Amino acid sequence: MTTSRARVRTRETAPSAATATTEVAGPGRGPVGLLDDAPPSWGAAAYADALNAGHGPLFLRRTDGWLLPLEVERWCAEADAADLAVVERCEGTVLDVGCGPGRLVAALSSRGRPALGIDVSEAAVDHTVRLGGRALRRSVFEPVPGEGRWGTVLLLDGNLGIGGDPGALLDRVARLAAPGGLLIAETVPVDVDERADVRIVPLSGGHGGDLFPWARLGTRALLRHAARAGWHAEGQWTAGGRSFAALRSRSRSRSRSRSTSSNAEQPNSTAVISSQRAAKSSPDRPVADA
Repeated sequence: MTTSRARVRTRETAPSAATATTEVAGPGRGPVGLLDDAPPSWGAAAYADALNAGHGPLFLRRTDGWLLPLEVERWCAEADAADLAVVERCEGTVLDVGCGPGRLVAALSSRGRPALGIDVSEAAVDHTVRLGGRALRRSVFEPVPGEGRWGTVLLLDGNLGIGGDPGALLDRVARLAAPGGLLIAETVPVDVDERADVRIVPLSGGHGGDLFPWARLGTRALLRHAARAGWHAEGQWTAGGRSFAALRSRSRSRSRSRSTSSNAEQPNSTAVISSQRAAKSSPDRPVADA
């Protein structure tokens, strides 16, 4: 099969972003894996099989044997009422972190809201594109188009757990959002603040993928971690048995002041989540177009 590459300006996904160009998978362009040579150690194959089938059962399993069901059927369905309530709250351009099969990106795009999904799963990016959305195969801890210019960042469907370090994740998202930008996060509907090593496993059992760090946060825990990262709460709500919180990032002037202070106190402090970094990343090469 021959492939062609179409170059899409970052500003088409984030109008206020820098003018440098980047390749983004979009409608009518079949994605080719950016990280095809990376070992699927985190359970990519089981996850891809579930997305392609449109259903589970699929679980996160802790080392003590506890299982957390993954809601694959809901993720692969159209955006529901709870999702659409999130869509209505979005401002400006939207970055969906851990977009999965892309129902939020598709819903935003169908309403004329510029949106980009990022996910480490090739199958998730492929599914998002088939729904008519734009997506990039990338970890949130790698360079992302339009950094510092996204009007809204989404962390839904348990994605507050990415990397197993909520503070580092919230710091990273603050750097992705525009000054005064919005974060909409989904929390666990109970009071929990948990870190654990987990692996993705199907119902059939087996070893599953390799262990990776994950976190689970209730709303109170999220607000504690968010305050340390410079976010302040704007609202909380529940819908469809799910819990959400909206947070606002600091203004540009406050951000600069805090950054200067932080640099003076901890000049060599950098948060790195190795479990979210792919083996052969290429920051300036998102998913190719076919």
